[in-house]
Amino acid sequence: MSTLHEDEDATLCNFSRYQASYRELAKKYPSFRQRSEVTELIVEITLQPWHSFRPDGIILFSDILTPLPALGVQFEIDDIKGPILEKTVRSLEQVHQLHDIDFAKVEFVGNALTQLRQEVNNQAAILGFVGSPWTLATYIIEGGSSSLYKNIKSMCHSAPEVLDALLSHLSDQMASYICYQIDSGAQCVQVSVAKLQVTSCRIYHSLFLSSRSLTAGGDSCHHESGIGGAGLT
Repeated sequence: MSTLHEDEDATLCNFSRYQASYRELAKKYPSFRQRSEVTELIVEITLQPWHSFRPDGIILFSDILTPLPALGVQFEIDDIKGPILEKTVRSLEQVHQLHDIDFAKVEFVGNALTQLRQEVNNQAAILGFVGSPWTLATYIIEGGSSSLYKNIKSMCHSAPEVLDALLSHLSDQMASYICYQIDSGAQCVQVSVAKLQVTSCRIYHSLFLSSRSLTAGGDSCHHESGIGGAGLT
């Protein structure tokens, strides 16, 4: 994808984690959450491909789960097990306990995007990054990574109203998060869609609707500010 030029062959890639400079920085800062939640480190990592390749666009170095604490869901990352959430959400009561996104808790994201716009000085597009509602829901329901996704698969059939309510809430909040990133300096936002292998046709339809709601929210930022927008990947 080319974001600045008309060359249809131009491709946007995220090389950060594959570069020697990133691996060296990771040795100095072994905590992934530190690397993805400290403004200075986010900016430095995001700019590594820019300094090496001068691509048309650079993607914010961030994590799918980054906004969860701002919604009331705490998590840690274990070196072996991966993300481990403090609590799961598997009932309507628990869904209703989730609050609107607290932007003060993701301020490092906004500050990083603002600095990146200044550093690149319109020589490349700045892309924000969020996880899709479905992807976030798999972690929130399972309590972390999973190979079987038993709980969310069961919920699809035994408690679809809970899943729908959770996806609806996450869609609204991620749309607000997209707007926040655009207001902070992102010119468009990548929406990462993962865990589709656990969906049935019926659930995929619900996922499609939640994703359309999310990108529509991003497009509303586009219309209000004159820049930005969201796209699924």
